[in-house]
Amino acid sequence: MFIRLSAAVAALSLLSSAAVAQGTKPTDPQIAHIAYTAGVIDINAAKQAISKASNKDVKAFAEDMVRDHEAVNKQALDLVKKLNVTPEDNDTSKTLSRQATEKLAELDKLKGADYDKAYVANEVAYHKAVNGALETQLIPSASNAELKSLLQTGLKIFQGHQQHAEQVAAKLK
Repeated sequence: MFIRLSAAVAALSLLSSAAVAQGTKPTDPQIAHIAYTAGVIDINAAKQAISKASNKDVKAFAEDMVRDHEAVNKQALDLVKKLNVTPEDNDTSKTLSRQATEKLAELDKLKGADYDKAYVANEVAYHKAVNGALETQLIPSASNAELKSLLQTGLKIFQGHQQHAEQVAAKLK
């Protein structure tokens, strides 16, 4: 089943194009907020999947998403406290949050195998978009070495999530 790419993919793509068009890059406080927001979005989607999914592999994948994204977000919060930085809400974070709410509502209308396939397809698309934004915009734009390192660690974890989602999706066909 083909599902349209998550609206969050578009928002993350806009991050790169908007910054390039303006000749600016996001600041570290903005990057921290975008990264944290992206993690919260995936945690919320995974929690929905834990309660709605009918396939054991989908539920297990969702449980992994909650565990891993909560751990990375905890590290991010610890880092911003250590650095005495306040994450700065921005248009990208706001757009991601709004579009994620819409996507969760869309997924909530589905049941059974239709839900499982749609959730996992969205996870593949979402992780591709997040990984792309991390590689091309967020990591290169980060000026603080510790923030950059955390983003790089997150990228490795999230690349694994994308591969895991692709494997689960292949089993659902």
